Amino acid sequence: MVTATAPRPPVVLPPERPEAAGLLDRFARQATDLRISLTDRCNLRCTYCMPAEGLPFLPPPALMSREEITRLARIAVTDFGVRQIRFTGGEPLLRKDLVEIIRDVASLEPRPEISLTTNAIGLSSRATALAEAGLDRINVSLDSIEPETFAKITRRPFLARVLAGIDAVGAAGLVSTKINAVLMPGINDDQAVELLEWALAGGHQLRFIEQMALDADHTWNRDEMITADGIRARLAERYLLSPDEAPRDGAPAELYQVRERSDGPDGPVLGLVGVIASVSEPFCADCRRTRLTAEGGVRSCLFSHTETDLLGPLREGADDRELADLWRAAMWAKPAGHQMNELGFAQPDRPMSAIGG
Repeated sequence: MVTATAPRPPVVLPPERPEAAGLLDRFARQATDLRISLTDRCNLRCTYCMPAEGLPFLPPPALMSREEITRLARIAVTDFGVRQIRFTGGEPLLRKDLVEIIRDVASLEPRPEISLTTNAIGLSSRATALAEAGLDRINVSLDSIEPETFAKITRRPFLARVLAGIDAVGAAGLVSTKINAVLMPGINDDQAVELLEWALAGGHQLRFIEQMALDADHTWNRDEMITADGIRARLAERYLLSPDEAPRDGAPAELYQVRERSDGPDGPVLGLVGVIASVSEPFCADCRRTRLTAEGGVRSCLFSHTETDLLGPLREGADDRELADLWRAAMWAKPAGHQMNELGFAQPDRPMSAIGG
C-alpha cells in the first residue's frame, strides 16, 4: 500500500518584496557571494572557535551530498546571479569528495569564481587536483608562524603541515593566496609585523580579522579584543599603511598599501594587507553574502539566530522554484546589521565551525 504524502504549502513571498530574481533584502542589498559549508568537522581546536574537547559533530547523512550541493549552487548561479562561491567548514578538506564538488560547480553556466577557506592541513597532497578541478583561489587560516604560538592557539602541533600546504598552492598554479589571521591579546598580538613580513615575502595577501562572537565557549569579550585600530597601530611600528585606491566593492576587507616607513609615502609598494573590522567598523550596509550551512540551512547573516531549511524540502521532492522561493524569503528577512555593538546583543548559539564562514 502506498501512503500519500501531504502536499507542501506553497512558499508565499512577502507582498512588499519586488518582483526580482536576485536575493534581495529590505535594505536594497543583493547577495552575489555564496558561502557553502561542507562539514562542521575540523582537525584543529582553535581557542576562539572550539573547546579543547571538540564538539558533537553532525552524522554524515545530515550533511548535504555532492549532488545536493551542486543543485543548490546551480540555483544560486542561474536564478540569483551569484558570481562567487566559497567553500568553508569546519575544515572542507575533510570532505573526501571535495575535488568532485569543485569540478561540478566549475561546470555551471555562467561559471562562478570558486574559492576555498581552509587550515591547509592535507593541502600539500591535494592542491594540484583542486586546481585542475576548477578551484580559483585559496584562503588559509593562519594566526602565527611561530610553532609554539601556533600550537597554543590551535591545540595541535601542525604548523609544518600548514606551511607545506601553502607552498603547494603556488606550485599548483593557484595565485593570490590570502592568509587570514586573528590577533589575540597576550598570545600573538606581538607577532603582527612578523606575520606581515612573512606574507609579503611569500607573495601572499595577509588579512587580519577582528575576533568575533562565534566561539563555542562563549568567552568573547568586546572590551578585550584587538580592534582594527589596534591592528593598524601594531603594523605601523614597522610599515607605512595607506588606503588602497581600488574600490572595495562589497568586500569584507579594507585594503592598505604597505611601504617601508623609511621610504615614505612615495616609496615602492611592497604589497597589500587587509583588515576585516567586523566589530569595530562594521560593513553590514554593503553586505552581499548569503550562507548555506553543511546541513543545508540558509543563514542571511553570520550572526543570525534562525535558519531556513532547504535540505529537508529538497529531499522531500521540492522543485527548484520552491527551493528558490524559500531562499528568497529567507534573504528578504536579513537584518540591517549584526548588532554586536548594541546593548543586549546575544551571541549565536552555533559557533563558527558549525556555521561556516
